[in-house]
Amino acid sequence: QVQLVESGGGLVQPGGSLRLSCTASGSGFRINVMNWHRQAPGQQRELVASIGRGGNTKYADSVKGRFTISRDNARNTMDLQMNNLKPEDTAVYYCEADWMTPAPEAGRDWGQGTQVTVSS
Repeated sequence: QVQLVESGGGLVQPGGSLRLSCTASGSGFRINVMNWHRQAPGQQRELVASIGRGGNTKYADSVKGRFTISRDNARNTMDLQMNNLKPEDTAVYYCEADWMTPAPEAGRDWGQGTQVTVSS
């Protein structure tokens, strides 16, 4: 099992920026795809951005051109740089990782979430 911890959420004004980070810990694992999801009150969780181990990325249409996902495979970390934030970006943001071990064993784990609030 992989433990994921997010950080970097907070309150920001519209047009502002935040950087979220996710750190994975455990032993003997290799992370393949890492994702950022978000869930606003009363809404379903949605996929915001994905990044493969080789660095290939995908974004939801709603954040293209504003958010940038990145990762450091050696440190097992992933970041989400969020620029030009809008009130509709307000949500709890979750880190998610798909991993494997040499056993072989595979799994998917989630972080506890970090709140992002965009408001004036």
